[in-house]
Amino acid sequence: MKSFRLSSAAALLVPLALLASACSGASATGQGSNSDGKGSLVLNVGDQKGGTEALLRAAGELDDLPYRITWSTFTSGPPLLEAVNAKAVDIGTVGNTPPVFAAGADSKISVVAATHSDSAGEAILVPKDSPLRTARDLKGRKVAVAQGSSAHFQLIASLAKAGLRLDDIQVTLLQPADALAAFTSGKVDAWAVWDPYTSQILLGGKGRVLADGRGVVNGLGFQVAAPSALADKEKAEAIGDLIERVRRAQDWVFEHPEAWAKVWAKETGLPYEVALAAVKRSNGTRIPVALDEAAIASEQKIADTFAALGLIPRTFRFADYVDTRFNKDLPPSTTPARSYGKASS
Repeated sequence: MKSFRLSSAAALLVPLALLASACSGASATGQGSNSDGKGSLVLNVGDQKGGTEALLRAAGELDDLPYRITWSTFTSGPPLLEAVNAKAVDIGTVGNTPPVFAAGADSKISVVAATHSDSAGEAILVPKDSPLRTARDLKGRKVAVAQGSSAHFQLIASLAKAGLRLDDIQVTLLQPADALAAFTSGKVDAWAVWDPYTSQILLGGKGRVLADGRGVVNGLGFQVAAPSALADKEKAEAIGDLIERVRRAQDWVFEHPEAWAKVWAKETGLPYEVALAAVKRSNGTRIPVALDEAAIASEQKIADTFAALGLIPRTFRFADYVDTRFNKDLPPSTTPARSYGKASS
């Protein structure tokens, strides 16, 4: 892959506001109707920039819909799940941590489908000239992370693996745009974040990976539905159909990484080289998996961790928020993610 350099933090920042797929906190939403399908049934689908709609359209999975879709675009998973709880959205795709926070708030949600992807994009980044070499070197250092994000748990898990606790470091809670500025200006020593931010920093020559999520986080992503929609027979059938279309589209991405990277770059404003690197490092490695006992146990561990830290208001059984009716004959959640080989950095 041809390498390149982005000349400033501002150049890196341009698309970041559009890509808060793993972060938490209040975010604005936008809505738009997209009547690609036929029939009177309307499925309200929550999405993120360059997310499900772009994926399905690129893979040709919107060509023969037997129902219509109204898309609502969110900048992150938590407000998407707030909309699911409010019955404004029937289903949406999020990472592994937003369902934990939603369930912790006793939201009305049902996790209905899962994917497993490579966790190499979940990374703790340090400047290229940093003296830090391992996660243990983070002791006493300032680390930026978005509260309640998948990166937040990855940071906690990486510290634990290195024999450290969260209070052994100076945690600076920042959303990605602010974290980028702090990272590039040297105000923090490290940044825990996810792809495509990881790929942007690496390809922009702004940093290197101190530790990544492989072996410490579950790599799971979820589709989450409103229980009220699942209770409606017609909507439940449409949700099942949509899940199958997303699964086929994910297969298409793995087989056509360059084509998807072009679409993703256009949708989000990412440089093509960054999009392709992120596809090969994490985005394109997703494989549909079952919502099985291992997946539930893994999410329970995340829930218990955040509850113990006081970051969610209560303990709960994650299994109570899972609906397995769409599992079908899928591989176990522990099935290795797809791989393109070593991702470019």
